[in-house]
Amino acid sequence: MTLFILGMVQGEMPLWMSILPPLVAIVMALLIKEVLSSLFLGIFTGAFIMALYGGSGPLGALGGGLLRVVDTYIVGSLSDPDHVQIIVFTLLIGGMVKVITVNGGMKAIVNWLSKRARGPRSGQLMTFLMDLCVFFDDYSNTLVVGNTMRPIADKLRISREKLSYIVDSTSAPVVAVAFITTWIGAELSYIQDGINVVGLETSAYSVFFHSLAYSFYPFLTLGFVLMLILSGRDFGPMLKAERQARKAPMEAADEAADETRPVHAIDALLPLAVLIVGTVVGLVCTGYDAAVWSDGKLGFFAKLSATIGAANSYKALLWASLLSLLTALVITLLRRSLKFGKAMEEVVEGFKSMFNAVLILTMAWSIALVTKDMHTAEFVSQLLLRWSLSPMWVPVLTFLLAALLGFSTGTSWGTMAILYPLILPASWLLGQEHGLTEAAAMPLFYNVVASVMAGAVMGDHCSPISDTTIMSSLASRCDHLRHVATQMPYALTVGSVALLVGVLPTAFGLPSWVAFLVAFAVLWVVVRLVGEKTS
Repeated sequence: MTLFILGMVQGEMPLWMSILPPLVAIVMALLIKEVLSSLFLGIFTGAFIMALYGGSGPLGALGGGLLRVVDTYIVGSLSDPDHVQIIVFTLLIGGMVKVITVNGGMKAIVNWLSKRARGPRSGQLMTFLMDLCVFFDDYSNTLVVGNTMRPIADKLRISREKLSYIVDSTSAPVVAVAFITTWIGAELSYIQDGINVVGLETSAYSVFFHSLAYSFYPFLTLGFVLMLILSGRDFGPMLKAERQARKAPMEAADEAADETRPVHAIDALLPLAVLIVGTVVGLVCTGYDAAVWSDGKLGFFAKLSATIGAANSYKALLWASLLSLLTALVITLLRRSLKFGKAMEEVVEGFKSMFNAVLILTMAWSIALVTKDMHTAEFVSQLLLRWSLSPMWVPVLTFLLAALLGFSTGTSWGTMAILYPLILPASWLLGQEHGLTEAAAMPLFYNVVASVMAGAVMGDHCSPISDTTIMSSLASRCDHLRHVATQMPYALTVGSVALLVGVLPTAFGLPSWVAFLVAFAVLWVVVRLVGEKTS
């Protein structure tokens, strides 16, 4: 075996081996259902192969490859100033979210909305609106809204299954498409790495904004949830759960006050406003070009798009998140909601809550460096060319692969971490090999960017091992298997429409706004024809 390996490494590394690191990461994630160790094994595989073909013997490559995981790829990924900025932004956002949760600001907003629920429909609608309000973090969304609305849902005879469905199916889609969230840093970093590999002259934020036009599953899911609520219809296992809940006797809401002090919505609204306005101002300041804004031939939105495209989004996010955290701390201290020492402890707890996200980001950046060194994107694009695969099919395959990986691993973050470094460069290079101009290739690139994220969210919604799915069950106190069984038919319905009516036809040139109109119409027909009144 040793002689075989030594003989194999006499020449240059075959390009097909460049696919092994991401392939190992994907296969291991599917097998062991754990992302961090899967990414580590993928990085190690690449480092081992490169050391082997660099002249080291098998044992030397084994030890050297293991060391290169740390001293070359993990340290290398953390040496990038943009990556460090993303980590700092992620931590600051986690700290701000923790402070406005502990100081009662988020509870005040949710309480104000919950008091306006009078029946099953209005109760579900208020739950939906609360989810939209807590747009900045899916974990906070799930825990705050689920726990707050549970006693009200019981009083209004809304099934625990429907409550957990609304909470789960609104949280991740909102966070995935909102432009200032705990997800945005990771999304922008993955997109920026892809842009750097292919040499595009644009910003990650600009690509993200354009990709929203192809984010079919998140937007269609939000629309579908609203359709079910407004129509009072359901189907499948959810219909049975809702009808059983309606037959239950009316319950009195638990009015026992658990607050020892008043809470104020402004304590959360002001830091969030600072975050949003600060980001917009930061984007404009870092991307402002007097020549663009003095050009009378350009419309306002064209000028704004050019400004955002030239902006330093990392700086804008850093500035805004720091100011937002400071605002939350100042309000909390002025209210005397928390003492200074306790407030700082909560900030640190917020930092800790984002640690797993930072680890996934770091490993994702590291495997991206490995695939860059091994020219994986070039191999994948050549492979697709040999299969005579049209670039128009890449968004569809991307969506399906992301959905499969999201379902198997139970994490949207992990799915994006594995797929973005592989798919983005390969899809762009495939388009170039087919002779597509940049103008023709960019819509496909936006579609692929959106399909990774959308497919990951869909797979997450169907997965029984998803962290947000489990948290939705816990927060709503719904049997977990019942939550998965009642949510999956809805997620598969929306996912099928998103793929067949949205991703596929837009890849072949259908305007995305037309696809959205047709997709929403199809979902409405499904609700009207398949759905039945719950009472």
